Amino acid sequence: MTSTIALPHNRIIHRTVLDNGITVLVTENPSADIIAARLFFKAGSRWESIEQAGLSHLVAAVMTKGTENHSSLEIAERVESIGASLSTDAASDYFLLSIKTVSADFPEMLKLAGELLRSATFPESEVELERRLALQAIRSQQEQPFTVALDRLRHAMYGDHPYALSGLGSAETVANLKREDLQHYYQTHFRPDNLTISIAGRITPEEAVSQVEDILGSWRAPLVPLPNLNLPIVASNPTRNAVPQDTQQSIVILGYLAPSVTPETMEDYAALKLLNTYLGNGLSSRLFVELREKRGLAYEVSAFYPTRLDTSYFVTYMGTAPTNTAIALSGLKTEVDRLCDAPLSAEEIQVAKNKLLGQYALGKQTNSQLAQIFGWYETLGLGVEFDSQFQDAIAKVSAEAAQEIAGRYFGEPYISLLGPADAIESL
Repeated sequence: MTSTIALPHNRIIHRTVLDNGITVLVTENPSADIIAARLFFKAGSRWESIEQAGLSHLVAAVMTKGTENHSSLEIAERVESIGASLSTDAASDYFLLSIKTVSADFPEMLKLAGELLRSATFPESEVELERRLALQAIRSQQEQPFTVALDRLRHAMYGDHPYALSGLGSAETVANLKREDLQHYYQTHFRPDNLTISIAGRITPEEAVSQVEDILGSWRAPLVPLPNLNLPIVASNPTRNAVPQDTQQSIVILGYLAPSVTPETMEDYAALKLLNTYLGNGLSSRLFVELREKRGLAYEVSAFYPTRLDTSYFVTYMGTAPTNTAIALSGLKTEVDRLCDAPLSAEEIQVAKNKLLGQYALGKQTNSQLAQIFGWYETLGLGVEFDSQFQDAIAKVSAEAAQEIAGRYFGEPYISLLGPADAIESL
């Protein structure tokens, strides 16, 4: 089944679903002799149990270390000998295999990717090596004040939901992961009916689909259905966490539960993305200008609102001198409350729209970016049409709507503080 989707700026996306369930998206872009592909599985840390946190990351680290036909060294040599790139990554809501190469070598790289998807062996020695590296990375994270404070915030906000945990997992969970756990995860999630392949570059849709068919068309989904997720409900119960630590600065973080992205939440999602841009995006953002430039409170200050399949979070944060901790906390809260108390001016909201839409357009310049964004939208279940829907939704956000939506989500915040005991414990 094939369909053609026309997007703004004369961009055409071809969507084909193969007989075995693989969805293939093709964006023909002949401007450079490069082809990028992103192979998305609906996996990632969202599909991990609390007891196996970090499993997706470990699978991504070991997956390229050997197949039934090639060793780790042979795989690396095949990629490097043609100047291509191949990598794997695990995020909260997806597992990703990425390739990029010149057009002539794309079939060879796609064949290698197919081999990794179907016959990775997870050698015991490689599992042990990558587990040790993951444990080192976890220890390193625990020495980073912002990461520690953010981990505390996520735990408070998400409880038993997988979003509470770092993608690396914890020292306790990673230490207990076995090769058999990686193999079970791989066998469960790596199947054609759980795969979206997004391709962009100098290749026609017909060529791309034909090459995927040749390499992966014989792959059949197992009779066992994909597992159902029974995730806990994330309910708002704002708390304060304080971590005394002898640091040179205090970390102050405010968090608010925010909507996932669905057709039903589009208006709220777009408004909060716009408010995130206004508050914390760049040197001209409200938080930077008011709290760093005018008041000199912040070493760093920003905001973020990630796109998620489940309940997301809207976060503002600041690093400040310990003596300014109380003032910094009050300043962050005041700037967020201001969004609820009064609408943005016509100039403020238009500047935020221009910045957000401009950065969004710049994020779709390369073949890798195109393959990434369209594959991600398909994996989210939104379809590539979301590209134009999102831009339309941003353009329609009014100052009054933004204020009303801010009032619904920015109530009492979750607060996470880290710094010298005398600076934070009284708060």
